[in-house]
Amino acid sequence: MSNIINVARGLEKADLVIKNANIVNVLSEEIHKGDIAICDGVIAGIGENYFGEKEIDVNGAYVTPSFIDGHVHLESTMMLPKEFAKTVLPAGTTTVIIDPHEISNVLGLHGISFMHEAVKNLPMNVYTMLPSCVPATPFETSGFDLNSYDLSLLIDKPWVLGIAEMMNFPGVLNLDKNVMAKLELAKSRGKRIDGHAPYLSGKDLCGYIASGVKSDHECTTPEEAIEKLRLGVYVMIREGTAAKDLDALIPVLKSSNTRKCIFVTDDRHPADLKEHINGMVRRVVEAGVDPIKAVQVASLNTAEYFGLKDLGAIAPGYKADLLILPDLKSFKPDVVLKDGHVVAQGGKLAVEIADSDAISTRNSVNVRWITMDDFKIQAEGDGLKKVRALEVIPHQLITKSVISEVKVVDGNAVSNVDTDTLKICVIERHRATGNIGKGFVKGFDLKCGAIASTVAHDSHNMIVIGTNDADMYTAAVALIKCQGGKVVVKDGEVISKLPLPIAGLMSDREFDFVVEKCDELNKAAHSIGCKLEDPFMTMGFLSLPVIPELKITDKGVFDTNKFDFIDIFESEPSSLLR
Repeated sequence: MSNIINVARGLEKADLVIKNANIVNVLSEEIHKGDIAICDGVIAGIGENYFGEKEIDVNGAYVTPSFIDGHVHLESTMMLPKEFAKTVLPAGTTTVIIDPHEISNVLGLHGISFMHEAVKNLPMNVYTMLPSCVPATPFETSGFDLNSYDLSLLIDKPWVLGIAEMMNFPGVLNLDKNVMAKLELAKSRGKRIDGHAPYLSGKDLCGYIASGVKSDHECTTPEEAIEKLRLGVYVMIREGTAAKDLDALIPVLKSSNTRKCIFVTDDRHPADLKEHINGMVRRVVEAGVDPIKAVQVASLNTAEYFGLKDLGAIAPGYKADLLILPDLKSFKPDVVLKDGHVVAQGGKLAVEIADSDAISTRNSVNVRWITMDDFKIQAEGDGLKKVRALEVIPHQLITKSVISEVKVVDGNAVSNVDTDTLKICVIERHRATGNIGKGFVKGFDLKCGAIASTVAHDSHNMIVIGTNDADMYTAAVALIKCQGGKVVVKDGEVISKLPLPIAGLMSDREFDFVVEKCDELNKAAHSIGCKLEDPFMTMGFLSLPVIPELKITDKGVFDTNKFDFIDIFESEPSSLLR
């Protein structure tokens, strides 16, 4: 301690001094000139005439705190954390708060341990929020069921900041004992509880927040965000690959108190990682948000929410996690420092990242023997028949419940390409129960073939969409053989495939390989008619029964408004046909 005090007073040389900087001070909300003296990876002082063993004269460039992603599922990148770090560090993200919810649904506590071991040697801060909803609901089959006792085994670890998104808000409002136990666990340790409550409002929202929940990343409108800000909630502004809420919420950043706003990515595919939190900062500044406040949202606000007292600002005692920027427009860092060391420069990684000693995982695709007959949906009559279908909304996680028409052939309801009403099946893949949820979906526009994936939030059972049972069967078998992944099938042949052997969620290959294969998959899906930009990302959320309006799990088609399973052949007035 004496060393850093002497450096701060100018009595000793610093390890590193960043000289002649325009310091973006998120504490005083101003930009001022000065030097930044760094000792043992910590900022010792800011001011004039500091000297160091090493000096970087930035000649008036801007220096900001590095950026923090307040909520991210690393598994959604489909890469190991090492590849994630290689990609986002040059963009200026040096801290992430992860929720290993996806891998926990497959592997339980073993999945959390796997992720923790995999991030140990990374040149970035990685903190964990323990998954609160494994499974998310009792209406699906996951690989594991994590209760409050399971979470208590990890809650006191220094790398654990609290309990992750409490998606089961009906369980909170109805005082479910298991849910209450998890909330009390976090509160008893003084740790954070993240929220997840789309469209919840009024007194029910008050009840949800009164339980101890202090954040939410599901706001899609300014009105929803402002109501939650008024009630003391930190609004996590999300810009993922499927769920894009940034543009809709920019008015909030321009008209409301931004100190309770945080930037998060939640779920992003590899191709969307090269521009990370910095891209969100750039876009809101382009839209007229004050640059200092935008940087504040990307750094200090997040650090303060999670109680990371030495992160998010440029001041004595804070970690020297810094960005050197040529301007406050592009937000492309010239230099990224982590703990006072240069980790990226000129948009490229400047350090070697050693391979982790991550523990191995077992084959997680455990499906009872299936045949083509398992994909049949029995129906009465012939010709056309009305069904209640899921209708996707591009760039949204929510779906609509609509009435459409399918064909009935030989006593079985089949896909109707003419009305874009395609068969969708969710096959349980953890315990070999034989469960297969069956229904219909609109919005994929496949003209032939099938697409399938073992990435299906949140229980990550196998999800298959197709125009015919034969190709759907072929797709399912292909996923079993490669221990999980994503495939496109046409006329009985697999025309594109990305194996994801780690929990059926992640590849063990490098970034470029995963990006290339994801691009191939989308192109293959487009070649058989799909018009969605990223059909696999959209498909991956169709089995999530905590987001409106209609979803499908391995147990059937689920109506989130009724909070119950429904008969897909339920008749409705013809005026609802689409």
